[in-house]
Amino acid sequence: MKLALDRRSLLLTGTLGLGAFAIPGFAQASAINAARGFTHSVASGEPASDSMLLWTRYVPTSGGAVELRAEIAETPDFAHVIAGGAQITGPWRDFTAKITLAGLQPGRIYHYRFIAPDGTISPVGRTRTLPEGDAPRFRAAIFSCSNMSFGYFNAYAHAAARDDLDLTVHLGDYFYEYDSGHYPAPEEVVGGRRPEPASELIHLADYRLRYASYRADRDLQKLHLLQPMIVQWDDHESSNDSWEGGAQNHQPDSEGDWNPRRAAAIQAYREWMPVSDEPWKAYDIGTLATLFRTETRLLARTEQPDIAPLFKQADPTAALKAFRDGAWMDPGATMMGSQQENWLAHAMRSSVRAGQRWQIVGFGTILGQTVMPATALDWLDPKAAPRAKNYLLAGVAAAKVGLPFNYDNWGGYPAARARFLRSSQAIGANLIAISGDSHNGWAYDLAQDGKPAGVEFAGHSVTSPGYESSARVDPRTVAAALVAANPELKWCDTSRRGYMAMTLTPDRATCDWVMVDSVTVPGTGARVGHSADVARGRNVMA
Repeated sequence: MKLALDRRSLLLTGTLGLGAFAIPGFAQASAINAARGFTHSVASGEPASDSMLLWTRYVPTSGGAVELRAEIAETPDFAHVIAGGAQITGPWRDFTAKITLAGLQPGRIYHYRFIAPDGTISPVGRTRTLPEGDAPRFRAAIFSCSNMSFGYFNAYAHAAARDDLDLTVHLGDYFYEYDSGHYPAPEEVVGGRRPEPASELIHLADYRLRYASYRADRDLQKLHLLQPMIVQWDDHESSNDSWEGGAQNHQPDSEGDWNPRRAAAIQAYREWMPVSDEPWKAYDIGTLATLFRTETRLLARTEQPDIAPLFKQADPTAALKAFRDGAWMDPGATMMGSQQENWLAHAMRSSVRAGQRWQIVGFGTILGQTVMPATALDWLDPKAAPRAKNYLLAGVAAAKVGLPFNYDNWGGYPAARARFLRSSQAIGANLIAISGDSHNGWAYDLAQDGKPAGVEFAGHSVTSPGYESSARVDPRTVAAALVAANPELKWCDTSRRGYMAMTLTPDRATCDWVMVDSVTVPGTGARVGHSADVARGRNVMA
């Protein structure tokens, strides 16, 4: 029996929530409908050297408005409360609360909690402010692409168990918007992990319920409980391959106008995530680095190119060449829009002039240039879906005329990519791009106009499958062919899940791709599958 969750009360008490997805058949527990109190533990985000945003969700018995207090202290017994604040929440914001507390000290661990009017206390969270001044080392775990139904969030569990992290970053696809019968197919669902609602997300109540379902996962809750997180969305927080005016997975004839759906996705995201309402932001990590949170999906992105119709023309090769020399290079095509491009250029210049050692830019999708190898069709599993075969065929044909195979990432916006990289080169930035979306791990030396522009560490997914889902050959064969076909690409892995751990020092930045042992059974087993590093001033990997 599938339980239809109450969209007002949603999921779980804080105590049950910490272990919810460890309990077989938890979604059938009748207590879920009656959930009251602190339903989803706590979280922190938007770190600065002297402040932190704190998040929780509290449903009062009355189901109406409620005022919550937040406290922060250096010890978990709260013997000396350093700062506090209050917020009134209620059904208009799905009972979530976000309170920013200031007056904190840089580079310090704090403990925080929320208190309800009846004296109920939330779980106690732990967070850490950003350093100020010279910092010898800083380490961040970087995540993307967390599809609950494809497996357990062992990457979150592994990172939560570490004692050497200063920050976590999520680059998007925090959840997926599909209905329960698509991606994965019913027979691919791991451990009965089917998030609510069962339908595709269209309306505000749908998006809220999906967040409530994901945030009940014990490993995700624990990560939020123990580490501050900088978050940004990609497409699946709204709909697959979304852009300003629509999405691949949005059909206006049956699902209505795109704008209300987009607004609902943004509202639910801002309610449920420990993030400010600013669309983009810069974070100074002492004198070590500036990290830039960007928005490349819903606010200004122009529609992605679609080369599929070109293969229906009488001469597909001629059509591809015309596209390459024409529409593909359109300077009006943008990922960020002129306002954000201008902000990022100025903010990066200010970071360089201030003497910050590194400029780290988080993007939802990959920046590195990638074409499909000519041998790609040899990878295909005979049982793979026709869509996979057609994707490879199109990619190989596009590569023959110098075109990439993915137009939803920066490969679809070459003029915008060039503007960003030239701007970075002009100001003398030590650029590190971090990105997600692809489900696979990649390391690129980025170049523009034949000169180094920076490096890119692109992360594999928490659970979402990579090339291994449709390939029949050894993953090392796939990786070798991709590297051989792409001058900017120095390493890739197309078969393992996990997260990136990036370590910054004044003169060197290192990225470890941490590979979990499995996503089909719960566990914290993992190992470093690859490491790459770059020396400051080089803008290429060692």
